[in-house]
Amino acid sequence: MTLLAGELYLLRLQRRNQVEVYDVITYCLLRRLTVPGFRTLVSPAFVDMTSCEHYRCVYIADLDGKCVHRLDAQGTFTRWTVNDKPRSLSVNAAHNVIVTCNKVRKIKEFSSHGDLLRELTLPDDVIKPRHAIQTLSGQFIVCHGGRHNPVRRVCMMSADGRHIVHSHGGQKGSDTDQYRVPIHLAVDDNEFAFVADRDNRRVTLLSPTLEYVSQVVSRDQLKSEPNRRFLDTLFLDTQQRPTRLCLDTERRLLYVAESDRYNTAGCVEVFSLK
Repeated sequence: MTLLAGELYLLRLQRRNQVEVYDVITYCLLRRLTVPGFRTLVSPAFVDMTSCEHYRCVYIADLDGKCVHRLDAQGTFTRWTVNDKPRSLSVNAAHNVIVTCNKVRKIKEFSSHGDLLRELTLPDDVIKPRHAIQTLSGQFIVCHGGRHNPVRRVCMMSADGRHIVHSHGGQKGSDTDQYRVPIHLAVDDNEFAFVADRDNRRVTLLSPTLEYVSQVVSRDQLKSEPNRRFLDTLFLDTQQRPTRLCLDTERRLLYVAESDRYNTAGCVEVFSLK
């Protein structure tokens, strides 16, 4: 899920090679885009998406293909290899693509057209990194840890990826300083970080130094029917879990993509941050 030029681009969780595009005001479906040459061995193969207003394009992480697909404003698809399985994407201030490869604990930086610019290996205790975003100062905010890992937290890494500067979290749990599966991030213009905690079913707001500020989305809010948009009608599981975040800084809206435990039903909820 990502925003580009007043439109919301959305990936479904089924085995499809299509991207759905919605108007951000009316939430009406505008079109579907087919990704050429796509194939999948398991579902889902498309695992994350981000965009770049500078180059007017959208990037899609292809887990099975070990590549990134690029869609430009003219509707042209290209792709380039990552050589590892890409788990998530973001774009930095230099308009380059930050690819998080969790199996090998690496962050890779690519140009818009797929030139590998650098590759960072994270410390051994940053296990299973899920998503990384580079700040204006060059540091990286990384969420990491899953169900079978002893530590689940959000870390601010040094620009070379070798050192932890700040962190929030630790052992799994449901307290305000704990996570179960911190799976995705969004960072605003003031470098406050939004963290989707999948299995605690909430979104937490952290300060620029990763101190707890508030819970901006609770599990009770995720049950709220009136906010639901783009609903997958296969069937509705009330235990929807946040899996992806997208921040509209201009309108101060937070888009939260959710799915059930088995990725059989999902939706997007829109929350005002004003």
